[in-house]
Amino acid sequence: MPKSEVKTSLLDNMIGVGDSVLLEPLTEDTFLENLKNRFDHSEIYTYIGSVVISVNPYRHLPIYTPEKVEEYRNRNFYELSPHIYALADEAYRSLRDQDKDQCILITGESGAGKTEASKLVMSYVAAVCGKGAEVNQVKEQLLQSNPVLEAFGNAKTMRNDNSSRFGKYMDIEFDFKGDPLGGVISNYLLEKSRVVKQPRGERNFHIFYQLLSGGSEDLLKQLKLEREFNQYNYLGLDSAKVNGVDDAANFRTVKNAMQIVGFMDDEVELVLEVVAAVLKLGNIEFKPESRVNGLDESRIQDKNELKEICELLGQDQAVLERAFSFRTVEAKQEKVSTTLNVAQAYYARDALAKNLYNRLFTWLVNRINESIKAQSKVRKKVMGVLDIYGFEIFENNSFEQFIINYCNEKLQQIFIELTLKEEQEEYIKEGIEWTHIEYFNNAIICELIENNTNGILAMLDEECLRPGTVTDETFLEKLNQVCAVHERFESRMSKSSRFLNDTTLPHNCFRIQHYAGKVMYHVEGFVDKNNDLLYRDLSQAMWKTNHVLVKSLFPEGNPVKMSLKRPPTAGSQFKASVATLMKNLQTKNPNYIRCIKPNDQKAPHIFAEALVRHQVRYLGLMENVRVRRAGYAFKQPYESCLERYKMLCSQTWPHWRQGSRDGVKVLLTELQIPPEEFSYGRSKIFIRNPRTLFELEDLRKRRLEDLATLIQKIYRGWKCRTNFLLMKKSQIIISAWTKRHFQRKKYLQLKNVTLIIQSYIRGWKARKLLRELKHQKRCEESATTIAAYWRGFQARRELKRLKEEARRKHAVAVIWAYWLGLKVRREYRKFFRANAGRKIYEFTIQRIMQKYFLEMKKKLPSMSPTEKTWPPRPYFFLDDTHTELKRIFHLWRCKKYRDQFTEQKKAIFEEKLEASELFKDKKALYTNSVQQPFQGDYLEISKNPKYQKLNGAVEEKIVLADVVNKINRANGKVAPRIFLLTQSNFILADQKSGQIKSTIPVMDITSVSVSKQTDGLFAVHLKEGSTAAAKGDFLFTSDRLIEIITKLYRTIFFKTNQKINVEINNEFLVQFNQDKVCVKFIQGAQKNGNLPTCKRKNNRLLEVTVP
Repeated sequence: MPKSEVKTSLLDNMIGVGDSVLLEPLTEDTFLENLKNRFDHSEIYTYIGSVVISVNPYRHLPIYTPEKVEEYRNRNFYELSPHIYALADEAYRSLRDQDKDQCILITGESGAGKTEASKLVMSYVAAVCGKGAEVNQVKEQLLQSNPVLEAFGNAKTMRNDNSSRFGKYMDIEFDFKGDPLGGVISNYLLEKSRVVKQPRGERNFHIFYQLLSGGSEDLLKQLKLEREFNQYNYLGLDSAKVNGVDDAANFRTVKNAMQIVGFMDDEVELVLEVVAAVLKLGNIEFKPESRVNGLDESRIQDKNELKEICELLGQDQAVLERAFSFRTVEAKQEKVSTTLNVAQAYYARDALAKNLYNRLFTWLVNRINESIKAQSKVRKKVMGVLDIYGFEIFENNSFEQFIINYCNEKLQQIFIELTLKEEQEEYIKEGIEWTHIEYFNNAIICELIENNTNGILAMLDEECLRPGTVTDETFLEKLNQVCAVHERFESRMSKSSRFLNDTTLPHNCFRIQHYAGKVMYHVEGFVDKNNDLLYRDLSQAMWKTNHVLVKSLFPEGNPVKMSLKRPPTAGSQFKASVATLMKNLQTKNPNYIRCIKPNDQKAPHIFAEALVRHQVRYLGLMENVRVRRAGYAFKQPYESCLERYKMLCSQTWPHWRQGSRDGVKVLLTELQIPPEEFSYGRSKIFIRNPRTLFELEDLRKRRLEDLATLIQKIYRGWKCRTNFLLMKKSQIIISAWTKRHFQRKKYLQLKNVTLIIQSYIRGWKARKLLRELKHQKRCEESATTIAAYWRGFQARRELKRLKEEARRKHAVAVIWAYWLGLKVRREYRKFFRANAGRKIYEFTIQRIMQKYFLEMKKKLPSMSPTEKTWPPRPYFFLDDTHTELKRIFHLWRCKKYRDQFTEQKKAIFEEKLEASELFKDKKALYTNSVQQPFQGDYLEISKNPKYQKLNGAVEEKIVLADVVNKINRANGKVAPRIFLLTQSNFILADQKSGQIKSTIPVMDITSVSVSKQTDGLFAVHLKEGSTAAAKGDFLFTSDRLIEIITKLYRTIFFKTNQKINVEINNEFLVQFNQDKVCVKFIQGAQKNGNLPTCKRKNNRLLEVTVP
C-alpha cells in the first residue's frame, strides 16, 4: 500500500474478504478460495468475527516492524486490515482499561506457527506497555523465557523444525497502569518418550544438539561428552543437522537467556550435567546372564559409561549398577528383590532417562516462575497465552495422540461455549432478540473419554490398578465391553456387527469419531505409558546422589518419606491439569488465534487445498462462521457507521449535527434498505446479510468517485482563480515599481544639482573666514614671542646669579670638611692600631660567610628524600656548619615530603615498612613485592554483583579480599578460594557461588610459616583446641603472599595487641587433624607454571617443589 494511502476500515482496499463472516455465499469452497486468495497476496491473517485465522507463510514478511506496532496501537479491532497485532491490542486494552482478565488461545496442528504467534503476541504487549528500568527488566525476562523453554521442550519433527513437544500456558500479570509485573508458566504433558526414541526423520530435543555443537572444549570435557552426534544412541542420526538452524549460536542464545531470566552460573552447570547424564544413559548396554536357578539376569557390558554418569551425578557406581540389575517390591512389611532380564533392564534405563529429563523440565519451569513471578502483593490483572499442541492424526496414533486430542476436544468445547456466550451477551447488551443457534456439541465425545465411571481414561486407570496380568489387549477387551454401544466409539472386537468386517480397522485398535474426524488408536503401549512406572530402586538411587539438583528431583526416594501408595497415572494427572486449565480459561475473556499450515513441505507460496480443508474441518472454522452469522453478519458502532456512509445521504453530508443513531436511521431510510436487513441496538447497528453491507460499500465507492470529481472540479476552479489573481497582483506590483524607479531617478538628479550649488557657496564663506582667523592668529603669536624672549632674558640673568652664590657656599663647606677631617684624624690615630686587626678579621669572616650562603643557595640538591648528594665545603673552618646544614636541610625536605601524604598513603607506607621488617633479606619473594602497591580489596566485593550475597554476609570492614589457592591436606591438590580478611575474622568462600566455607577468628591464629624461596606458599597455624582447628592448619598459595601476611600480622596486632610469630624456614611443621606433618621445600622443574607443586609422601611429610 502506498505511504500516502491510509486505511481507516477493514473494508478498504480489501483483498478477498477480510472477515469470513461477510462471505457471500458461505460454503467451504468459498471459504478456502478466500483464504487462498489472501495467502497468494501475502495477507496471511483473516478474521471470523473476533477470531484470527493465521496461515503460516514459511517466510519473513515485513508486517512486524515497530512502525506496524504503532499503526495498530490503540486502534479499533476492525479499523485496519486483519493482523495478529489487532487482536493483541484489543486484549491488552480490554485488560488495561476495562479491568477484564484476558486469555489468548492459540491452536493448530504442528507446524502451523503457534509458537511464533505466541511470541508475536508477547512482543507486541511488551512494545506497547509502559517503560522504565524495572518494567523493561520484567519484559526482558518474560521474553527470554521462551528460548530456554524452546531449547528443552521443542524438537524437529517431520512437520515442523521447531515443534513444541509440550503445552504451555503463561499468565502475564499487570498492575493497574497496564505495566507488566511478572508471570506464571504452566506446562502440560512433555513428550518425554522422545528422549529415548524418535520417529525416522525427526530429532531429539534441541538442547542435546545445541550442547554438543555450541559447548566449548573445556565444557564438553567437564561433562565427559564428545562432539560427534553418532556417539550417542539417544540421538537420531538421519536428521541431526537441520538446514538453516545454527545449533551452536542457539546454545549461546540459550545460555544468555538463562542468565537474563536469573539462573546462577552453578545452576546452569547443574542443568547441563543432568542433560549430559541423560545423553550418556542411552549408551549403557546390557548382556544376558543365566543364574544357577535358571533365572535370566542382565549385566552392564561396558561400565565406563556408567562410571562417567556416576561421576557427573556424584553417585556410588555400585548403587546405580544394582538398581539397573535388581528390582525391590515392597508389600506391607515384606521386601522381595528380583533380578531384571535384559528387556527389563533396558526398560529401567529408558524409564530413568525419561523421568530424569521430564523432572528436569518441570524444575526449569518452576525455576523460571521463581524469577518472573510478580514481587508486589497488589491486585493484578492477568493476560493468559495458551500455546498447546493441535489436533494430531498420524499413521500410528498412540497414547500421546489420544491425550492431546482429548485436550483439543475440551478446547473446542469451551471455544463453542464461550463464542456463543459472547454473541449472546452482546445481543442482550444491545437489546437485540437472541435466537437459538444449532451447532454440534462435542460434550458426548468428552464424556466418552473423561467419564469417571465408564470413560476411556477411567477404564485405563482401572486396568492399570487391577491385580493380575494386565496387557493392552485386556484393556481393549474392557473398552469393547463398556463402550461398544457408544455411537462415537468403534472397534472390530466389539459386539457391534457394524465393524466386524471393517478391514480398515485392525484388531488391536479402536477408533473415535472426534469433532475433527475419525482417529484410529493403536492400544500398544497404552498401559505402560499410563502407568509411567519408575522402579523404586532407581528413585532411591537418584536420591542418594551428591548432585543437589538430581537429589531434589526425586523426593520419593527419601526413605523417610517413602510411601507404598501407587503414584497417580499419567492420564489422571493430565485430566486434572486440563480441568484446572478449563476452569482458569472460563474466568477470563477469551481471544482466539487459529493457526493453519498451508503445506507439508514447509515451503512458501504453496497452498495445499486438501491439507487446509482438513484443518478447516477439524478446527471447526465453518461452524464458527455459521455461529457468528446466525444472527447478524456485521455490527458496527453508530459513530463509525455514520462517519463511513454519511456521504450517501444529502441530509447527513457533509455534517450531521444530531445524535449518531438518528443520523444512521435517516441514512438507511433514504437509501430504502428493507427493515428486515438490519436492527438498531443501543450503541451499534446490526446488519443481517453481508450482501447489504457490500451494496453499501458499492454505493459508497461510486459516491466517493462522484465526490472526487466534484472536489477535482472545485480545486481546478480555485487553482485558475488563484493563478489569475496572482498574475493581476504581479502586474500591479511591476507597474508600481516602474513608476517608482523613474520618479526616484528624477529626484536624485535634482538633489545632485542642489548639492553642487550649496557646496560652492559654503566653500566661499569658509575661505573668507579662514583669512580673517589667520590674520588674528599672526597678531597674537607676535605678542607672545616678544613676551617669551623678554622672560627668557630675565631667567638666564637670575640663574647666573644663583650659580655664583652656590659655588661660593660649596667652597666654604669643602674647606670646613677638610678642616674637621684633619682634626678627627689627629685624635683617632692613637687608637687605630690597637683595634684594626680584629675589625678587619670580623669583616673578612662576614664576607666569606655571606659568599658561602649565596653559593650554597645555587647548589642545593633536589627535594627527593632519597637524594644523598651535598655540595662540598669551600673552607675547613666551616666543616661543622656544613654538616649541620646538611642535616637540617634533609630533615626539612623529609617533612615537606611527608606533608604531601594522605592518610591512606601513610597507612600503605606503614604496611610496606612492616613488610620490610618481616621479610627483608629473609624471603626471596620480598624484592618482587616492593614495587607493587598494597590494594587490599582486589575483588571489589561491595561493587561486584557476583559477590552481592557474600558482601551481605560480611558485616565488618574488609581489610583484604583476594583469590588464593587452598592446598588439600590429604593429596596436595589446589582449589581456588576467596580469602577475606576483616578486623576480627578471616573467611574462606567458594569462588564460583560465593558461599562461605570457613570463618576463623584472628585471635585463634598463633603463627604463620613461609619458606625462604620465591614461592607463594604459606601456612596459617591455629590455636589447639579451638573450633577452627578441628581439621588442622591451613596451607595456601598466592602471588600476594607478602601483602596477605603483612595485613594479617597488623590485623592480629591491632586486635590482640600481641605480635604473632612469622617463621621463615625451608622446613616447618603443620598440624593436620591429629598428625604433625613436616612441610619440606625442594627445588625442581615445575608442571603448573610458577605454582609450587605439593605432594604428600607419607603421613609425616609433605614435599613442595619450587623453581
